[in-house]
Amino acid sequence: MVVELNNIDKDILDALASVPDPEIPVINVIDLGVVRQVKKVNKQVFIDLTPTYTGCPAMDMMSVDIKKAIDALGYETFVKLVIKPAWSTDWISEEGRRKMEEYGIAPPLEENLDKRVLLDGESLVSCTHCQSTNTKMISQFGSTACKALFKCHDCLEPFDYFKCLK
Repeated sequence: MVVELNNIDKDILDALASVPDPEIPVINVIDLGVVRQVKKVNKQVFIDLTPTYTGCPAMDMMSVDIKKAIDALGYETFVKLVIKPAWSTDWISEEGRRKMEEYGIAPPLEENLDKRVLLDGESLVSCTHCQSTNTKMISQFGSTACKALFKCHDCLEPFDYFKCLK
């Protein structure tokens, strides 16, 4: 469920694109797909934000940063957390996935492949350092709950894998 952002004023869209995910600072809230709706009424902007998972600690910081960025344009900003529909890793843009991988976090696989990796231990996740799939999950949880920790058997480097969430 991708949100159409073409109807948003360019200054507001640019401000939103300047707000990074606090846990993955190379990805902004637009590329992460957490901005669900933006409405402008005169000098007020209403933004619906969907957490990547319920209780995600980054959402408070994102809300504050979004409000600061939009308020700086002279608007009064209202950010509301919306939990339905639940966020999905499908909402991460292609640009966001590319940035994530360049940053050292393997982007999520398709749901059926993700289950084979996380539950069956299949070597399907590409190492972000050398692109080998000779990788193994070390822990179901990486630097945050939405990531798993992997190690590459070719270059021996550890890296995070962003779990598929649907």
